[in-house]
Amino acid sequence: MARPRLELDLRQIEAAAAIGCTQEEIGFLVGCSDRTLQKRADCREAIAKGSAKMKTSLRRLQWKKASEGNVAMLIWLGKQILGQKERSEETIREEVVEIERIAPKSE
Repeated sequence: MARPRLELDLRQIEAAAAIGCTQEEIGFLVGCSDRTLQKRADCREAIAKGSAKMKTSLRRLQWKKASEGNVAMLIWLGKQILGQKERSEETIREEVVEIERIAPKSE
């Protein structure tokens, strides 16, 4: 006889994923293993939906900060979205060192 299917709260799973919880943390929260979450299509979908909400919220906040003139965020988003990068100049410095050989004093 097979074990009865565990009833899981998909809204709770989605909400936990929306704040960035790991699958292990979500499993602990809802009372199952992370492996169960990975096996079940309904759980995978809830996690994917929550994760997408988290990313959207984060992107919105980043964009807001950039729009407010936050220079660090403007630079970071420029690198991430526009492929911009800082130029670094390398200077090669060569030095010639002369070593003078001193002969021992003869007495």
